[in-house]
Amino acid sequence: MSDGLTVPFALSAGLSGAVSNNSIILVAGIAEIIAGTISMGLGGYLAGRTEIEHYEGEQKREEREVKELPHKEEEEVKEILAAYGISPSAQQQVASELTKDHTKWVDFMMRFELGLEKPDPRQAFLSALRIGLSYAVGGFIPLSAYIFCRQPLQGLEYSSLLTIACLLVFGYFKARMTGQPPFKGALMVTAIGIAAAGAAFGIARLING
Repeated sequence: MSDGLTVPFALSAGLSGAVSNNSIILVAGIAEIIAGTISMGLGGYLAGRTEIEHYEGEQKREEREVKELPHKEEEEVKEILAAYGISPSAQQQVASELTKDHTKWVDFMMRFELGLEKPDPRQAFLSALRIGLSYAVGGFIPLSAYIFCRQPLQGLEYSSLLTIACLLVFGYFKARMTGQPPFKGALMVTAIGIAAAGAAFGIARLING
């Protein structure tokens, strides 16, 4: 959503400094949002598939190792338990019980040796859907002002007010969710959006003469 707010905002700001027709801005903006939604969605899908494939590859390797090198893997279980302060006798007891069930043994190694949690098989699709829709929703916010204004510069004024307000709110809640200072997060996200739009507008004006 942050990218969706920032990129179309910068594009529309740049075009506002170069054209005199809102329809051009709307067409270009919609085209960018569609392209960005597809690109971001596919990026999210590929990232999700990569995580799933990585987990499956490591799982197969662990399954092979517990079958072919059981004594070595059992020693690794003890080493993991030792790192948590478990006594040698308890290590042996836990390892002996755990190695009776290969499925649970592999799961233990995946979690505690490799630090991997089994991803949701729907993760790639859901990630693509969330990222793509978030980009699209964010993108139509700065563009919407141009629908109700006659002149690009007037549209830019309303678009700026609307987008800056959304960036502040988005940045605030994003920072809260990630454990960062909320007001600092809000200002940083907003500053990036303003800088991108300001640069695009200034360069367009410079090139346009």
